[in-house]
Amino acid sequence: MALASPVGIDIGGTGIKAGPVDLVRGTLTAERERVETPRPATPTAIVDSVRGVVGRLGAAGGFGITLPSVVVQGVVKTASNIDATWIGTDAVALFSEALERPCGVINDADAAGMAEVRFGAGKGNRGTVILITLGTGIGSGLFFDGVLVPNAELGHLHLHHGDAEDWAAESARERDQLSWKAWGKRISAYLELVESLLWPDLFVIGGGVSRQADKFLPFVECRTPVVPAVLHNDAGIVGAAMVAPLAR
Repeated sequence: MALASPVGIDIGGTGIKAGPVDLVRGTLTAERERVETPRPATPTAIVDSVRGVVGRLGAAGGFGITLPSVVVQGVVKTASNIDATWIGTDAVALFSEALERPCGVINDADAAGMAEVRFGAGKGNRGTVILITLGTGIGSGLFFDGVLVPNAELGHLHLHHGDAEDWAAESARERDQLSWKAWGKRISAYLELVESLLWPDLFVIGGGVSRQADKFLPFVECRTPVVPAVLHNDAGIVGAAMVAPLAR
């Protein structure tokens, strides 16, 4: 019997997106489904939303799921833009039981980075590649020669009197009504901070705003090459599917 396409489920601070994925091409095999992330984003509320999304997909494969959290051996260690009651939850056990299907769980930016390194802007690049997602917060995926160093929470580096993401994420651009140029300067300051610690060979800028990279990347200045993501907002879905256990 042929293996069914794995399903990637990307749980973010504002939306939950899911779709079946062709892991040879790194593309979705059907239109993705999306719902708003519930508020409060408790484990019970998110599981209910995920069940609804999965039901509409009618998919038969295994599930890979992202969370905006540090995830260690399936257990949630932090909660960024989701409810704090997630901390300490065995997310693999929770989703596997709720969906009655084997599940894998990974940090959302790690998943997006895996997709970009295998199929997108980071493909074929050796050395240190860092994916930075700019959205509700700042996520980061750290890779060396294509190998993931998991849970690199670079969005929480100290910058401008607090977490970097509070000052340089896309949500900060919207909150402070910044021009693209002004926001580009903030991104530059953030990337220069990351450079001073890790000296990467390439930055890949992801998240939904990467579709508008031509509006802000011309104002970003740092010594490391900076390129927009190729998979854009589908990267998290594709990367999630990459950690889905096989299901027949």
